[in-house]
Amino acid sequence: MTQIARTAERRLQAERLIGPNALREAQALRYAVFSSEFDAKLKGAELGLDMDDFDPHCSHIGVRDLNSGELVATTRLLDHHSASRLGRFYSEEEFSLHGLAHLEGPVLEIGRTCVAPAYRNGGTIAVLWSELAEVLNEGGYRYLMGCASIPMQDGGIQAQAIMQRLRERHLCTEHLRAEPKTPLPQLDVPGNVIAEMPPLLKAYMRLGAKVCGEPCWDPDFQVADVFILLKRDELCPRYARHFKAAV
Repeated sequence: MTQIARTAERRLQAERLIGPNALREAQALRYAVFSSEFDAKLKGAELGLDMDDFDPHCSHIGVRDLNSGELVATTRLLDHHSASRLGRFYSEEEFSLHGLAHLEGPVLEIGRTCVAPAYRNGGTIAVLWSELAEVLNEGGYRYLMGCASIPMQDGGIQAQAIMQRLRERHLCTEHLRAEPKTPLPQLDVPGNVIAEMPPLLKAYMRLGAKVCGEPCWDPDFQVADVFILLKRDELCPRYARHFKAAV
């Protein structure tokens, strides 16, 4: 079912991004966000796009502002069947995933999530999550996994401070352990350093996701990537309404 959120100024609609033109819209939005905020080195930059070899094997969903017609949020999804054909999930570019083969039930990987700056609010994410819920329901996926990024422009202080909090509250390697292929350099960060958790990472934690290990340094995006795993039947009840079709 197509989800539409209405506000006094905006009408936001979730949609499946089908076909080459829709994919280019998603790649253009990703380029605009990632190049401006992370100064990322992106394949396809000369075309104003963020593109890689995984895109053709993924399904893509997004949120469109019906008033302007613009795509304002997007993410891509790689299921276990496509990952098997590719020989790996995208996350395995950065992490050795110990226990992945032993997870009970189908797995869906989420990645390249971005939201246009003017639309970064709970309403936009809720619309995107609602479409993700439909995909989870249709595929009967038991686990959702992927990476969430923490900026490293400050040399890693924010990342280390956030990881201190994540280790205390959200670390779990019971189902899967993610070993970073390029660990972050060690920093001595005082315990009283306060760092704001990035919105996407915060959204995952609110849903009930767990962090499965230490972060990986991604030099192309200049970020620390944190691997997260969400077990569908462990969704936080307060936020499970966004996934009502999937639980």
